[in-house]
Amino acid sequence: MQENITFPDFNFAEGELLLINKPYQWTSFDVVGKIRNSLKPQKLKVGHAGTLDPLATGLLIICTGKLTKQIDTFQAEEKEYIGTLVLGATTPSYDMETEVDATFDISQITEEQIYAASEQFKGDISQYPPAHSAVKVNGERLYVKARLGEEVELKKRFVTVNEFEITKIALPEVDFRIVCSKGTYIRSLVSDFGKALNNGAYMSKLTRTRSGNFLLSNAYELPDLIAYLRNKREEAKANTEINEKA
Repeated sequence: MQENITFPDFNFAEGELLLINKPYQWTSFDVVGKIRNSLKPQKLKVGHAGTLDPLATGLLIICTGKLTKQIDTFQAEEKEYIGTLVLGATTPSYDMETEVDATFDISQITEEQIYAASEQFKGDISQYPPAHSAVKVNGERLYVKARLGEEVELKKRFVTVNEFEITKIALPEVDFRIVCSKGTYIRSLVSDFGKALNNGAYMSKLTRTRSGNFLLSNAYELPDLIAYLRNKREEAKANTEINEKA
């Protein structure tokens, strides 16, 4: 645990909103489970307000106790992301979860074309969720069907992209910043971006930096929070044993 980190006096039963920097390769449900287990023997509701893919990092809002009733409200807020896409190749998952399945020549792509392509994705747009995603079809997650090789008819969804800024071009990599509505799949946007250039693209890095007014810069590192909660649990257990012997 890092030094000089201070935590408030949490009241998890009444309800706490925890800002967590989700670690790479963790699912959002992994984070929820880790925090729930750290709060035992208390039996509390714990949930998150907006899924992050395992290969994404950044701000994950966790609600406990009575505050879980407000998850839908937090989840509906505008989101901001920064990330990196790779031009000249595609993957079935639109990110690095799966292997490259096609490559394209990018030698003729100019910076002007890249900036122009980004303009096409500002405003109200339609997109299909990735086949490798947590969207449910007939009660089953799409990624489960995709891993089994099953074909699934994807349903188009409409989302809003308020800002799509190209922040750095170092081909084949392109860095970007996106501000968008709830439900936007950045992986799908990246895939469509490649198609807009008559090419291919997949996402290699993604970090959520903001959700509503909540910022990643104010988030706890998960190992620090878990260590603190476990220490508090051990202290409470020790105090109980002392009182029982008294």
